[in-house]
Order: sequence, then C-alpha cells, then structure tokens
Amino acid sequence: MPLLPFLSSLLLLFCATLAPLPALAQAACASDGQRPPRALLERFVSADCADCWRAPGTPRPRARILALDWIVPGAGGEDAPLAAAASRDALERLQALGRSAPRGTLALEGPVRPPARPALLRVAHGLPLGGYLGAAIDYRPAPGPAEPVTLWLALVENLPAGSEGSPVARRLVRNLLRLDWSGEADAAGAARFHETRPLGIPEGARAERLGVVGWAEHTDGRIRAIAQSVCAAARPGS
Repeated sequence: MPLLPFLSSLLLLFCATLAPLPALAQAACASDGQRPPRALLERFVSADCADCWRAPGTPRPRARILALDWIVPGAGGEDAPLAAAASRDALERLQALGRSAPRGTLALEGPVRPPARPALLRVAHGLPLGGYLGAAIDYRPAPGPAEPVTLWLALVENLPAGSEGSPVARRLVRNLLRLDWSGEADAAGAARFHETRPLGIPEGARAERLGVVGWAEHTDGRIRAIAQSVCAAARPGS
C-alpha cells in the first residue's frame, strides 16, 4: 500500500480519538474526567549511567505531581548501558528548559501556573496500528485574547517499579511532539488549538503500556496546564 494513502487512513482512524467516550467503548483513552496534575516532575537520566536508573534515592512525585522520565543520549553512544531507550527528544526538551545533558541524573519540577482566565487541555489516543499510535491534543483558552503557548505531546510507556531494577514506577517518554501556537483564532473566530498525529512506537516498547501526556507552556516556560490519558477500562466505575 502506498505510504501517503496509508498515512491518510491512519489519520482518519486517529481522528476518532476525539469522539465522545461512550462511542469509543474500551478503545477510549483520554484525559476526560481526570483531576489535572498540579506540577510536572521531569527526571533526566544519562544513558551512560545504569546505576542512576536503579538509584534508591530517585526523586518520587508527591500527590498530584506527574513524573516523566527521559533517557538522554550519552557519550557512550550506542554502547551506553541505557542506549536502547535513549531519545534525542530528551535533548530537545533539555534545550527548551535551558539545561545541559546530565552526566548522571537531573530532576526538575515545574508547578502549574494557570493563566488568569484558565484554559482547558485535553489529550487522547487510539489503539496501536501499524507501528503507530494515533494521538490528539486540544487546548481551549477562556474567551478573549489568547496568549501564545508551546504544546508538548509525549508518547509514554508506563513502567512498573522494578523494571530494569528501577526502585520507582516510571513514565518513560518514547516519542515527542512539540507544537507552537501563537494564539490566533480559527476560521470560526474561536481561539482553539487542535492537532491529531500518528506517533511512531519505537522498537522494544510494549503497546499495552503506552499512553500520552500533554502540557502547555507559556513562552517564558511557565506551565499552564497538564493532562494525561487514562483508558476506559482503567477508569473508576468502568
């Protein structure tokens, strides 16, 4: 099957991730109904430092703080102990934060500082298909002029404590999408940002553990909102 028609078919399927949850049944994985996190804890581990991944003193998130884990490419290249899960996306994120790649572990925590008129952030994803996971992010500011923001959408693998010797559960970033929005209104005159994309699933990632996390940042780096997907089967009362 030619590549372009194949990707078009994928995108049509992925658009269903924004349908009402009852229509998606067990395939629905979205942030709807979830209490949003109040801070983002980002743990960067050098691919050269296997001991850092296993360190008993690994920072743990407090209540309503969402932790993301990044494995940063190291000096050892493909021979580094954690090279198989390292991603250049970690370098992009570090650059956005104004930080250098760590030799060991770097933990950064950013609180959510909502705008004066709170915005709504939603993320969702569908089922894996052809090595991709269809994901969507939707950002809706309150009525009135919208500030410019950077929207991040991360494909994450949820790893239980004990994975490769880790003392804590981890939400490992496997793919990353960065989107800059100036705050302009759409054709209908509404200030809203929406994007649906297929995110490639890297080799070695287990599809049943995948999810998405999204966050919106002001141009000065302040986090405006965070959202994470939860699948229908994992929702309370489902």
